[in-house]
Amino acid sequence: MRVKPPDRGFHPVWAMRRQGKRAYGRAMGFLRHRGDEQVGERFLMREKLLAIGDDFWIENEQGERAYKVNGKAIRFRDTFVLEDASGDEVARIQERKLSIRDKIAIERGGDTTATVRKALVGIRDRFAIDVEHGEDMKAHGNVVDHEYEIERDGDTVATISKKWFRVRESYGVDIAGGEDVALILAITVAIDALTSRD
Repeated sequence: MRVKPPDRGFHPVWAMRRQGKRAYGRAMGFLRHRGDEQVGERFLMREKLLAIGDDFWIENEQGERAYKVNGKAIRFRDTFVLEDASGDEVARIQERKLSIRDKIAIERGGDTTATVRKALVGIRDRFAIDVEHGEDMKAHGNVVDHEYEIERDGDTVATISKKWFRVRESYGVDIAGGEDVALILAITVAIDALTSRD
């Protein structure tokens, strides 16, 4: 029996399901539910919306508003605040303009949780993600075109791709089960901010 989606206007995932198409180009292994494994989550991001002062919503697979990116300009820093659906701050993403190398800090409760910095310039960009109280990560692939992966110790924790949605200026973020969703989304916003300036 087909479940009729709630009537909340156009959404790319529901539209593709109505047409009998898959919303995403391929099944991701870490998103399948097998026994006790944790199921991952998918989110829809908008590109080219990270200008200073812009706000936008990150939607989940059901088309519901899950997180809001609140763009702010505070003195010498470009700052983005990641809020949950109820408006509570879950991360603050701040550029460190006075540093020698481009980098963005992700803060929680006033403490730096992670720092994202460019490791290599080129079409296949690489970013180093230094995590304060955990294992470091790296992002690699075609970051400019939103086709890349975030890895920790050789394991993929998130895959970013434009291929899953047929909506212009949008891309998907698939996050593996058991991961810190807010942190991964904040890292994605940080990488987007570092890349969009080039």
